[in-house]
Amino acid sequence: MIAKINVGNSLLGALTYNQNKINNDKGKVLCTNKITEREDGSFSIRSCMIDFDNQLQKDVKTEKPILHISLNPHPNDVLSNEQLTSIAQEYMEKMGYGNQPYIVYKHEDISRHHIHIVSTNIDETGKKISDSNNFYKSKKITRELEEKYGLYSAEKNKQNKVFDFKKVDSYEGNLKNQITNIIKPLVARYHFMSFREYKTLLSTYNIYAEEVVGKVNGRNYQGIIYQATDNKGNKVGNPLNSSIFGKYVGYNAIQKKFEKSKNTIKNKEFKRQTHQRITSALNTTSDKNYFKDTLSKQGIDVLFRENESGRIYGVTFIDHNNNCVFNGSRLGKDLSANSFEKYFNNETPITNNDKNSENTETNDNSYSQYQPNNENGLMGGFFDLLSMDTNIENQEEERFRKHIQRKKKRKRKI
Repeated sequence: MIAKINVGNSLLGALTYNQNKINNDKGKVLCTNKITEREDGSFSIRSCMIDFDNQLQKDVKTEKPILHISLNPHPNDVLSNEQLTSIAQEYMEKMGYGNQPYIVYKHEDISRHHIHIVSTNIDETGKKISDSNNFYKSKKITRELEEKYGLYSAEKNKQNKVFDFKKVDSYEGNLKNQITNIIKPLVARYHFMSFREYKTLLSTYNIYAEEVVGKVNGRNYQGIIYQATDNKGNKVGNPLNSSIFGKYVGYNAIQKKFEKSKNTIKNKEFKRQTHQRITSALNTTSDKNYFKDTLSKQGIDVLFRENESGRIYGVTFIDHNNNCVFNGSRLGKDLSANSFEKYFNNETPITNNDKNSENTETNDNSYSQYQPNNENGLMGGFFDLLSMDTNIENQEEERFRKHIQRKKKRKRKI
């Protein structure tokens, strides 16, 4: 998620910019703090300016007391209005603006919905809230919010990309080398807590794996057999003992990997993140193929296991964002095979543990790094530009400014 912080002196410009989105059915108010709401739930620019004036009139020094912040989740994030509201409130609280008057707007003018926050950096005592480390502070907070809400990272060098190794091709020959080049990095990179999940992960790269348990010369034997498959899952070539590839992908190493993955997934809350992404996608469709396509675009592969009649008896999710493999039932009853079977046959809706829905954006089709603006860097910003929208708005704002100045002068005399 990217945060952009603009500062300026045009409160009317900031409010008008966002109100125009609402007037054109391209935006809405998600929440407010210390702002008067009309009986019908709408907000008046005039009343909002008066509410802000109650705080701004106490300050006589700060040249640019208006904050206009935008929070822009990654285009692939799917968030509900409730989640966007919580994110905005938590961001303002952690930035030190939680007790300030502010309005949170959601913009829907392009496919990637995002939020704008209009507030002030003047506290209720008339002092400016320090912004000396806002760049690093905001960056840290957005990273925390990404982690908490399972959002895609804005760090360009840390963007998790779908694991893109080439599948085993039985026609190319040298199957042993092909399998070796895939299973070792897969085991190193991905987290899975059962052999079923590990086996499903390998199957997406045309590799079959089977546990072998028995006795050899009176001794207990436990091992893994690997074998190449074609694109339909049919086995090809000879089965290969795990010892051929090294201990790293042997039985004992894979068992240890289960325990290590379990701890990693728990400590980093990967299960909650994946569950959230999946249930959010479910809110958009009841069509199985569309659901799979939607998740695929978000970096999650879905593998349904079906019998000859087409009934779903198993489901596994491979989340390439956090490199986790989950059987559906491990994520919860709502994502079990039985739940999907009923859901896609319109028998019963899937009930989510997390409340997710809807979409995300920035104000253009780019997705760039965090770009804060300092007080002198308002070229292309909202305030100086929007304060010149119309003569009527300029006149209204000028009257409002004079109104504030008169109050300040009276306060000085006192």
